[in-house]
Amino acid sequence: MEPAPGASCREADGLLAGRSLVLAGEGCASRYAEGLLSALGARVGRQAGAQDAHPAIAWARSGLMWLTGAAEQPGCMLPAPLSACANGVLQALGALGAQLPPAWRSGEDVLAQRAALLGLRRRGRISAGGSCRLLAAADGMLAVNLARDEDWELLPAWLEGRAAADWPALAAAVAAQPAQATLERARLLGLPVAAAELPAQAPPWCRVRRGGAGAETGREGRSPRVLDLSALWAGPLCGQLLHQLGAQVVKVESTRRPDGARAGNAAFFDLLNAGKWCVAVDFASAAGIERLRRLIEWADIVIDSSRPRALRQLGIDAEAMVAAHPALSWISITGYGRHEPAANWVAFGDDAGVAGGLSTMLARAGGPWAFCGDAIGDPLTGLHAALAAWAAHAAGGGCVVSLAMRDVVAHCAAWERLESDEALRVRARRWHAQALAAGLAGCRPARPAAAARARPHGGDDAALAELLAC
Repeated sequence: MEPAPGASCREADGLLAGRSLVLAGEGCASRYAEGLLSALGARVGRQAGAQDAHPAIAWARSGLMWLTGAAEQPGCMLPAPLSACANGVLQALGALGAQLPPAWRSGEDVLAQRAALLGLRRRGRISAGGSCRLLAAADGMLAVNLARDEDWELLPAWLEGRAAADWPALAAAVAAQPAQATLERARLLGLPVAAAELPAQAPPWCRVRRGGAGAETGREGRSPRVLDLSALWAGPLCGQLLHQLGAQVVKVESTRRPDGARAGNAAFFDLLNAGKWCVAVDFASAAGIERLRRLIEWADIVIDSSRPRALRQLGIDAEAMVAAHPALSWISITGYGRHEPAANWVAFGDDAGVAGGLSTMLARAGGPWAFCGDAIGDPLTGLHAALAAWAAHAAGGGCVVSLAMRDVVAHCAAWERLESDEALRVRARRWHAQALAAGLAGCRPARPAAAARARPHGGDDAALAELLAC
């Protein structure tokens, strides 16, 4: 087996430079945890511990095998240790002294929580949730995610005047066009479209930019304060994990446009947002922007899942806020990162998984072209973001930490990767046999324990003054 590619996440000194940590465990998840912490700058020592679940067992047990492959065929084994990586993230958090409650201690269980609650299953080239499809272009494969009504409205501009009123018509139009040019037009229009490819090298799973000196002043004796500006899945999951670790989390939504997940499955929204204060802010008013600034000044950690220009248009610049508040950690979750032009590209969890190489790896290993899991980029990124946030806060803040969903997926896909197609096929067959022998090939995603109800939209507005006074 080739050694794992370098896992650097730094554009500046590591967040945990000078820290010595100890990991207990044996196996792929423990090695991944060590890689994450080393990338953050820590010196990691290993001691004997329990044997990690084999990656094949973790994949099948998580329910991802149930969610991957053609609908009429048995579930597929991806020859990459995604579920083991998820377990490794929580091992890394544990090495930092962060102890999650029992219901949240299994990283593999987090990956398919939405599918369990919605009763989703594998659908081959159609995502489990139904909004994304793998479409063949003239010279490649594209993942096209039309989750919003406005995406369909943009199709004539994207297809240069061609009509596409439904998926079959869209598939026919895409098939006649070169993949790269079609992808570039989609990006210019803000459509979540991705090319199916397998990155040659593992990208950094996060990027850290120092903006302040970092500080401990005023933080002793209280739990971290988290401002959750994110929506949908990855960011809210990060916020929920921090809440489970004891942080005080305030969820901020627009008065005019609440988190779109509120209109979806209520149990899933509760799972991600129960226990958070919920505040609504009018981003179109000067008073609303001032309220947002005061909340940022109150916070130790900000979670943001918008493209950087969205907040800059409101006069909120992450790097400037960190420079002005040296104890602040800003966690930025995007599809492709904060640097131009990729900062303007849109991604959701399913197409990010394709962009990170999962569908290509599945096909190269002898499987069908299919989606892997359910919007896998979201839970993988949410887990990694929680680790980054906890590490940044422990280091005193003063930084912007950027996590791109495509890069997180690609980093996990590349962990202990075998390069040749034949080696991938051999591993896939061997791991599939292990899942079969363990009786896990048909294992469905585990339904998470019922969560308390999330607060209503703007439910804590009246208590905001009291909160800011604390």
